[in-house]
Amino acid sequence: MTTDEPAFRFIDLFAGVGGFHAALKAYGGECVYAAEIDKAAAAVYERNWGHKALGDITADADKDKNLMNVPVHDVLAAGFPCQPFSKSGAQRGMDETRGTLFFNIASIIEAHHPSVVLLENVRNLAGPRHMHEWQVIIETLREQGYRVSEVPAIFSPHLLPPDRGGRPHVRERVFITATYDPDGTRHLPVHPVATNADSIDGWDPKEEWDLEDLLDDTHNIPGCNLTSAERLWIDAWNDFVELMWERREGRRLPGFPLWADSWQDYMKPIPASTPAWKASHLRKNYEFYAAHRDLLDVWTAKWGVFTDAFPASRRKLEWQAQDTPRLWDTVMHFRPSGIRAKRATYLPALVAITQTSIVGPRERRISPRETARMQGLPDWFDFGDQKPSATYKQMGNGVNVGAVWHVMREHVRRDEDALKRTPEGRRIIGAVANAPLSPDATLAVMKPNTGSASA
Repeated sequence: MTTDEPAFRFIDLFAGVGGFHAALKAYGGECVYAAEIDKAAAAVYERNWGHKALGDITADADKDKNLMNVPVHDVLAAGFPCQPFSKSGAQRGMDETRGTLFFNIASIIEAHHPSVVLLENVRNLAGPRHMHEWQVIIETLREQGYRVSEVPAIFSPHLLPPDRGGRPHVRERVFITATYDPDGTRHLPVHPVATNADSIDGWDPKEEWDLEDLLDDTHNIPGCNLTSAERLWIDAWNDFVELMWERREGRRLPGFPLWADSWQDYMKPIPASTPAWKASHLRKNYEFYAAHRDLLDVWTAKWGVFTDAFPASRRKLEWQAQDTPRLWDTVMHFRPSGIRAKRATYLPALVAITQTSIVGPRERRISPRETARMQGLPDWFDFGDQKPSATYKQMGNGVNVGAVWHVMREHVRRDEDALKRTPEGRRIIGAVANAPLSPDATLAVMKPNTGSASA
């Protein structure tokens, strides 16, 4: 390998705007193929990485030979959508993936057997409702000669300290990492490369994160500002929080959802057909209102809580901010289930819909640039002139760069014995071993549009 050659070659499937690309490029890899069906995301990908992403991956195949038109590569990365697989009875491994997007990944793996496979998906893929799909994926990888943990690797960037590429952003995702090892120990159990219980370098995410590290008002845009109606809702509930803080002598608010509408019905019996969870919340709300009726009646009248100024979803508060004394000191989400408040330490998961986090101390939503920072993308990353809603969607769908960086490192450490058997594997080992603990410094000096290091 000459000095001009990359440490390894990778492909980036269901690529979004390039979270996997950022991490693998920072490790010294070169992208030789990318696919992303969303045109706006693909345009951002090409704009920043200088690599055109194919649109529909299912169309890029030799229909007669049933093979994907993908070049040789060492690492396959994919943040693939999870589609239900057949539950016809027989566990048929790869055959059962036909008709799903995972089949396209499996076809590429069967054709090329890359040294490392990195897959990422939502947390629920490893949940009880998707046990069948999970087992099919694991069986398919083992059928193709891969060492893979049957126990899911569940990880979030907020578990990583900043000097390892972590971010104040709870984003639990499932990672499936596999090493091609057809003649080795692929049938023996191996541990997952990461868990959501990991403590990295003694880092305490509940206490040590500070959102201010990533916030920057210079990137604020008009769409981040709160409307007069939103300010009214927050001011009203902030008054409620302060009143209750004083009355309860500094004790935190209840952990169950507070439903102001239920306070008007507290003398009515709960219908027998009411689901158990809802009946429990109603009983607790009735008890809460009975204990504080004098204060609550004055508060709801003062702010017009039961008028048209407050939609039903804004007459609800989900308090998850522990001992925070003011609503304006929290991070908030306006949700269909109510206003959810959390401590202003780290953000809830970015989502690809309109529930953009409101940072109470800044009295605004987080900006598109700040969401990119939360996902570990450098400040040179350029979204062009697309609408902020498109950027929010892309960041809500994206993979966190620091999480990928950590998972790749831990995977190579775990499977070093298998990787060192091939030249490709040894190059991957060297690239990871020689890289810093965090991708941030490397990404910061990359040239936009090429992803190569600046001089």
